[in-house]
Amino acid sequence: MKEIIEQILPNVQKPARYIGNELNSAHKDWDKTSFKVAIAYPDTYEIGMSNLGIQILYDILNQEKDILAERVFAPWPDMEEQLITNNLQLFSLESWKPLTEFDLIGFGLGHELTYTNIINMLKLGNIPIWQKDRQDNHPLIMGGGPCVFNPEPIADFFDFFVIGEAEEVIVEIAERLRDSKLDIRNSKLDALAKIPGIYVPSLNNKVTKRYIKDLTPAPYPLTPIIPFIEAVHDRAVVEIMRGCKWGCKFCQAAWTTRPVREKKMDKIIQIADELIKNSGHEELSLVSLSTSDYSQIQELANTLAKKYEGKRINISLPSMRTNTFSINLAKDVARVRPSGVTLAPEAGTQRLRDVIGKNMSEENIMDGIESAFSAGISSIKLYFMIGLPTETEEDLLGICALAQKIIAAGKKHTNRARVTVNLATFIPKPHTPLQWARQISIEETLEKQRFIKQNLRGKSLTVRWHDASASFLEGVFARGDRKLALVIEKAWQLGCRLDAWSEHLKFDLWQKAFNETGINPDNYLRERSTDEELPWDFIDTGVPKERLLRAANPD
Repeated sequence: MKEIIEQILPNVQKPARYIGNELNSAHKDWDKTSFKVAIAYPDTYEIGMSNLGIQILYDILNQEKDILAERVFAPWPDMEEQLITNNLQLFSLESWKPLTEFDLIGFGLGHELTYTNIINMLKLGNIPIWQKDRQDNHPLIMGGGPCVFNPEPIADFFDFFVIGEAEEVIVEIAERLRDSKLDIRNSKLDALAKIPGIYVPSLNNKVTKRYIKDLTPAPYPLTPIIPFIEAVHDRAVVEIMRGCKWGCKFCQAAWTTRPVREKKMDKIIQIADELIKNSGHEELSLVSLSTSDYSQIQELANTLAKKYEGKRINISLPSMRTNTFSINLAKDVARVRPSGVTLAPEAGTQRLRDVIGKNMSEENIMDGIESAFSAGISSIKLYFMIGLPTETEEDLLGICALAQKIIAAGKKHTNRARVTVNLATFIPKPHTPLQWARQISIEETLEKQRFIKQNLRGKSLTVRWHDASASFLEGVFARGDRKLALVIEKAWQLGCRLDAWSEHLKFDLWQKAFNETGINPDNYLRERSTDEELPWDFIDTGVPKERLLRAANPD
């Protein structure tokens, strides 16, 4: 097999996606490890290698003497063609072993538009795509990540899911399966269902999410794999906190990662030192859902900025709140390569920001903007959602007015001031206070996009927007049920792949898939009754439904 792979690599556009052997990748003796895991990400190498969860699980598993973990990503169409033409199975990066030789294949699921890639990877790996068709000799298929807070649309493709933070339980899973290697498949699934946080679709068991109670001692990769080609996020990353205190009603990540947990500052600095030493990256990013809410953020950021300034290593602080403190701090620590500022007002009027629980006033926004421009920052990115509950034309005009007000403030400081307005369609996500809300149609999305573009013009203003059909599909699968598995399979059969890539999204084929399976996607975008049973109700995230209802209707 290796000889054939070497022969086909020159025939693909980016062979570095498939060759493995990067700095810090793990290579274990295949014959001397008793349990083998393929960590899969259903998107391309450069997307998957930017996923922190993949690096964490890879490191945890390979720390275990008797466990081997290797990576596999979705192939680009040129590699898929080569695999089929040469009768090859999809293979892992580290040893070029076919997927059928692994005991467990674990998929990280971060986006609904990767679902056809899951089927494609299983098919190219010569593994039955439906759970019911697999035999005892096939690997078990596991899913984890943000999407599994409603796994139902893809449940029939998987043997089991980890609900919550997988690093809390992944070694326990591997050991349980290693010790029961000779058992029949159903016995293994019965045993897994007894582990807290594990959902087995064939058993329909209720489940409570797993989470790490103390983030400081949690395993963290200190020797991250350095990709051969540039990843989407090409930087060293230290996670400083999980959870978020603000409770914006639309934010699934904030509601499903509770409670808020901080990593101790000395541990963060220790991790940062190791990452810089072992990676060679020129940027260090301190990540969380709301980095400026870390209790010692000013001391931490300034300590690291001062420490690494001489080495020309930049400190970046994503996910900052829109206030003067945050922007001054971001500017202060970005000493090596000052960048623009990203703000997420989400709505154009105070009324609508209040409706969605975005605790941010226009005064906060403009104070932060003034701080940014006066500090020499000239580029501002603004993120808004359209189609929010109770939205009116006045709210859309508010987006335009706020952007115009910001660019006017910038022009007082510099002629180079630039504002980019990014428009995303609101998608009601499970386990949030807005999970019952209606999602607007494609036609409504296009009309709102046109309205804003017509009313927001200027030489220094740029308007960008998410593809309306992509948002439509994301909304359908975010709140879908098991019937949708037939649609995913049909879309894949019709040729849908890499749907998260705009150049590959074939919405006409998705429409055909819905028609041929007799499923109306609009049913999944409708407003839900608060007493209606929801497909994801069997998952306990730690936030009772009554709490979500109170947040949705505070009056």
